[in-house]
Amino acid sequence: MNPNSKKGLPDLDLLVSWIAVIESGSVSDAATLLNISQAAVSQRIKQLETFFDTALLDRTTRPAQATAAGQRLFEHAKELLTQADQLVESVRGLSRAKRMTVRIGCVDSFAATVGPLLIKGLAGSSHQIRLWSGITPTLDASIEGRQLDLAVTTSLHGAAGIARAPLFSEKFYAVLPAKFDLGPLGSLTEIERQLKFIRYSARSVIGQQVDDYLQRCGDVLERTYEFDTTDPLISLVANDMGFALTTPLCLWQSRQFLPDVRVVPMSAFTRHGRPYVDVSRTFYLAYRQGEMGTLPAEVRDLIRIAVRRQLSQDIALALGLGEEALVASEGGD
Repeated sequence: MNPNSKKGLPDLDLLVSWIAVIESGSVSDAATLLNISQAAVSQRIKQLETFFDTALLDRTTRPAQATAAGQRLFEHAKELLTQADQLVESVRGLSRAKRMTVRIGCVDSFAATVGPLLIKGLAGSSHQIRLWSGITPTLDASIEGRQLDLAVTTSLHGAAGIARAPLFSEKFYAVLPAKFDLGPLGSLTEIERQLKFIRYSARSVIGQQVDDYLQRCGDVLERTYEFDTTDPLISLVANDMGFALTTPLCLWQSRQFLPDVRVVPMSAFTRHGRPYVDVSRTFYLAYRQGEMGTLPAEVRDLIRIAVRRQLSQDIALALGLGEEALVASEGGD
């Protein structure tokens, strides 16, 4: 700041020096208190006098005494610096509080499967963990609106300033009633002639992914039953009401129905003599860039480790699938 400016406030270091002079009783004692030279203290007082265009010290007395203006400056400077200290502590306190209360949003299948492992991993470093579940569009809106600190979604795109780190990917599979006679598998359209297609709602990202996949494959399946969540979808399949396309994580979430369903890879189906291609979805950790310190990286690594060391093996064993059905991402963001 230009010391000759008549606008704004003087530098806080100048005010600290002035307070030290008044409280210690002399320039030399203030210099000792501040661990700077006496000349530096005198220079700072002159800068203040230039700034206010008035004398702050009566130099005709020994030791020099504060003038009326100098005394008024001392009183206001003390108050100002106290407020500055409170401001710093308030901001730091908010930062500490935020680390203590972590608000994490995630899609339902993640909340029911990886969620407990994540909470266990964070328990030692965070005093309060709030885990909310919902569909991806709602979660994306919540983190953009600062209702969430972190969000685990299946959406790669979002608002500016929101970073997204890949966590893991999983393939889609067809799920049919266990009693259904598979025989030679043709297209999904041919399967629908025997079983109704039960789908995720189009307002969910997983529903949109399934719809896009069916369109690319050339299958136009009737919209009969639609659900936002997996439990009712798999329940109907288990009760011989139809078939569905879903993922290992969703099946693990609804594993109480596993004895009554059959999981079939997409490549087992054929259309015009050609097998269906595999399709997968990826989970991402969304967070605001430059905030939450190292927490996003810690959460990212916890999730990847949980998937790689435990969840992928448990799911592969339960569903009779290869461990490539659920694959953790590698590297950094």
